[in-house]
Amino acid sequence: MKSKVKNIVDYVFILIGCALMGLSLVLFLSPNKIAAGGVSGLAVVINHLFHLPIGIVMLVFNIPLFLIGLKILGKRFGIRTFFGMIAFSLFTDLFNNVLHLKAVTENPLLASLYGGLLLGIGLGIVFKVNGSTGGSDIVAQIFSQKRIMTAGNTFILIDFIVISLAGFCFQGVEYALWGFIALYVSSKVVDVIIAGLGYAKATLIISDKSEEIKDLIFQKMNRGVTFLKSEGAYSRKGRDVILCIVSRREVAKLSNIVKSTDPDAFVIIQEVHQVLGKGFKPRENIV
Repeated sequence: MKSKVKNIVDYVFILIGCALMGLSLVLFLSPNKIAAGGVSGLAVVINHLFHLPIGIVMLVFNIPLFLIGLKILGKRFGIRTFFGMIAFSLFTDLFNNVLHLKAVTENPLLASLYGGLLLGIGLGIVFKVNGSTGGSDIVAQIFSQKRIMTAGNTFILIDFIVISLAGFCFQGVEYALWGFIALYVSSKVVDVIIAGLGYAKATLIISDKSEEIKDLIFQKMNRGVTFLKSEGAYSRKGRDVILCIVSRREVAKLSNIVKSTDPDAFVIIQEVHQVLGKGFKPRENIV
């Protein structure tokens, strides 16, 4: 029963996050021709060029990506991604084409700041409950799985291309600059909502069910773990402590895995400002 209630609450939060993201596009970003990267930014560009609904355009790109992701990544790819991308598209077109909400401001700086803020809050809420809105998230997971490029570098590349395209199509480099500002603000807000401001997170998990937790991390997160041998000072009982380094977006997912497996587990989460190796920053990139 608790699991069912939690799932319902999670989906409600995904709806709230997607609604906020839709509002950021309709009230701030799209009216000022600001593309903050990703599929939504590409949809903003296409909307202004061809007058096609933003939500429909996002679906046109997201559904094929979702099907490809489902084939490559398997069932663990998740129904929440499908639910999130549908909700994001529906809310955007509901606000824009049905309710006909108007832009809050025509000042591009204010639109970049507040649009990025609202977008980041919405996206952070979605990520917090292990949801996704598709788009570049799907591409990043596929590239990471196939070892083409790390997820972080994939996001950077896609966002750079989309924002640069917006500047070219709208015939003004300032449109690209506003887009980068919105992207920066939204990224920082997502970081704060999910896991603070650190580059990555180092987690130490002390549990009597370390084997079960380790297996779930392998299966659901495709992350490596290290067992550290420890001994309780009072009980003198030996046990394995799990050391796992995760990205900021994965902290909530890891916490849920631990909580569902061993509610009594002791978890320490620390900020990490640089991680070198597989899944993070390649060593050859270090100056």
